[in-house]
Amino acid sequence: MSVPVTVYTMTRCPYCKTAKNLLDSLDVQYEEINLDVQPDRWKECEERSGRQTVPQIFWGDKHIGGCDDLLAIKKSGELQKLVDEYRQAEAAS
Repeated sequence: MSVPVTVYTMTRCPYCKTAKNLLDSLDVQYEEINLDVQPDRWKECEERSGRQTVPQIFWGDKHIGGCDDLLAIKKSGELQKLVDEYRQAEAAS
């Protein structure tokens, strides 16, 4: 099963580190696209998100947003629902 989460980051961004730490704490695998290492992917990030900041987090094709958005969906319980659905799909495959 492919990893459903994509996180566009930059190396020294504290918000990127916070977002990745949260995903790690939930044992969510993600594809990290470090824009310091792959600057040619900035346009892709901006086109997908409509934003010019990092992190930008996607769950599949759904744009979660940045770090504050990720923390908000964690607080609302929506993040846990996404994680549970992913784990169920992973177990079924």
